[in-house]
Amino acid sequence: MEFRHYSVLLQETIEQLNIQPEGVYVDGTLGGGGHAEQICVRLSGEGHLYGFDQDGDAIAAASERLSGYMDRLTVIRSNFRFMREHLEAEGVRQVNGIVLDLGVSSFQLDTVERGFSYREDAPLDMRMDDRQALTAREIVNTYPEMELYRIIRDYGEEQFSKNIAKHICAERAKAPIETTGQLNEIIAASIPAKMRVNGHPSKKTFQAIRIECNQELDVLKSSMEDMIDLLAPGGRLCIITFHSLEDRIVKSAFMKAEKPCICPPSFPVCTCGRVSKGKIVTKKPILPSEGELEENKRSKSAKLRVFEKGF
Repeated sequence: MEFRHYSVLLQETIEQLNIQPEGVYVDGTLGGGGHAEQICVRLSGEGHLYGFDQDGDAIAAASERLSGYMDRLTVIRSNFRFMREHLEAEGVRQVNGIVLDLGVSSFQLDTVERGFSYREDAPLDMRMDDRQALTAREIVNTYPEMELYRIIRDYGEEQFSKNIAKHICAERAKAPIETTGQLNEIIAASIPAKMRVNGHPSKKTFQAIRIECNQELDVLKSSMEDMIDLLAPGGRLCIITFHSLEDRIVKSAFMKAEKPCICPPSFPVCTCGRVSKGKIVTKKPILPSEGELEENKRSKSAKLRVFEKGF
């Protein structure tokens, strides 16, 4: 199956990166190579792009798509949380721009056997990196009820999280839950019929389990400071998020980097010594255009935020 991923907010992101032909850039979520291709096109022979992805299929597809740019591209199969270590190994300590597109790719959603989608029956997997041991199946079948409740409540913002966790535990006591179809049935039975009219009943729970399986929020939270510190003066960090949990982390990290002072408001001068690392370029997030929304419904919840390193 061909790896495909609609690059959301593509032109807006490339514009915000302010690409310098001889600059060094990082695509932390290479995917199908859409953003990377547009960066490579704008680089001269002196410029370079480092592309990261933990998904083997994405690495293969992007490498093929970008094969004409290998003189200015290094592809690395790794989670972007290890960006600093990999770049230092390449002798890179500063970059002119970083882009993250945190959406699940169309390929991951549409490849049934990956188990990301609640619309098809498939083995419970949801791993973005198939080298890791933890799967959605293990989460669903082994996590304590209170932990499942917490995950579904916090990562899915699901109103009926307690009931869903209770039903999962009751069903797995009879036999292991093996497929997305089985999990769908359990979730549907846990939500009152009159509340199942707004979208698919499994959407929030599947999001929650996927986030837990791939540690998505922890990875993002622990990487924000490193990415900002990697930027050269005037360099930009562009992050596209797809739900409020991710967006909150990005917004908060950008605000802290712009205004890090922790002195009480009553202090006449700053004494904490914390210095601003730069400025937030997007006081309000950039959203998809009407044209993009018509072309790709999955871009509906996308938000682009941009931070610029100070001089």
